[in-house]
Amino acid sequence: MLTTEEKHQIDHEISLVPSPKNACIEALKIVQQSHGWVSDESLRDVADYVGMSTAELDSVATFYNLIFRRPVGRHVILVCDSISCYVMGYEDIRNQLFEKLNIKYGQTTEDGRFTILPNCCLGTCDCAPALMIDNDLYRNLTVEQLDEILTKYT
Repeated sequence: MLTTEEKHQIDHEISLVPSPKNACIEALKIVQQSHGWVSDESLRDVADYVGMSTAELDSVATFYNLIFRRPVGRHVILVCDSISCYVMGYEDIRNQLFEKLNIKYGQTTEDGRFTILPNCCLGTCDCAPALMIDNDLYRNLTVEQLDEILTKYT
């Protein structure tokens, strides 16, 4: 069930576009902001609210890799695996994260702190390798920086 606040925020987004359907991505982001992810129930509620079928909205939600359709950790680590990051050694960063957190792509640490996901590009190819935790972008990464970076997120 959408909360009153979520409906208010979605109504605002709807007011900015020609049709309620055009606000579907923003509506999904609002629900995700509140709950951390978009459950099947939330997806149905949003679909009804913006006048879409559940299947239609699910196809939108699953197209965008930053709409999470299953629970994620408190902090989501996006590891850039673009060609620039690949050439500049992203595999060392990725492997160190896997080892340090004892998880692989798509998994969440046992304490619910981190989820690691691949990302095809973070738009900072000139400063590769890169990763993003929540909304924080880290560029020109080295394996040695990872401990300090991870301690910022509790």
